[in-house]
Amino acid sequence: MTELTHLDQQGNARMVDVTEKAITQREATAEARVTMQPETLVMITEGRHKKGDVLAVARIAGIQAAKKTSDLIPLCHPLMLTSVKVELTPDVAHHQILIRATCKLAGRTGVEMEALTAASVAALTIYDMCKAVDKGMIIEGVRLLEKIGGKSGHWQADEGIQS
Repeated sequence: MTELTHLDQQGNARMVDVTEKAITQREATAEARVTMQPETLVMITEGRHKKGDVLAVARIAGIQAAKKTSDLIPLCHPLMLTSVKVELTPDVAHHQILIRATCKLAGRTGVEMEALTAASVAALTIYDMCKAVDKGMIIEGVRLLEKIGGKSGHWQADEGIQS
């Protein structure tokens, strides 16, 4: 198992020094799912929500969240993201909205936390906008799907494992 890099010799939390790391292309994709009542999903997909376009607002919220990750996660480095994409796909059969967030940059540290934050906040935004009609929505399956670049190279989640 790899050592925890956010702890110093005494076990104190620290921000990792990435000064000497090479600048490389990095990318990460994360997902989340919001399960809801079938009627709630229909209301969203047909654009009948009184608050407006739920999917558009969630997409913008996810993008904004990726840009603010270092303000939310104490030991994350502020990053100059070059791309953030948040895709929201209704899954009628499972009464869900699948959220996929992909973040990219050329930098010294990865963008996994930014992708995870984008997917999570997009899911929370869906909940916030729809809680008046469906308080029982479930946010689940927040996970990293893939990361590319950096010293550890390419990593991809096992397709068979889902939360």
